[in-house]
Amino acid sequence: MKCENANHVCDKNQYKEASFLERVKLTLHLIYCRACRKYSVRNNKLSDALKTSDLQTISKEDKSDLKETLHQEMSK
Repeated sequence: MKCENANHVCDKNQYKEASFLERVKLTLHLIYCRACRKYSVRNNKLSDALKTSDLQTISKEDKSDLKETLHQEMSK
């Protein structure tokens, strides 16, 4: 498995979208590839941080209004 593919499978695995065979191949790849192990650890830390944070987003209407206001200001 190439590192690029391993990183993709690592991302899929975090969202429970990786197949059993992909997970096995990823595990074998992580045994010998230090760079992908680091990527996997960092990816897990980032996902955990996002899960435990209290992120709030603006509504679609507010976002649309903000875009319109910015567009008007930029066209002056």
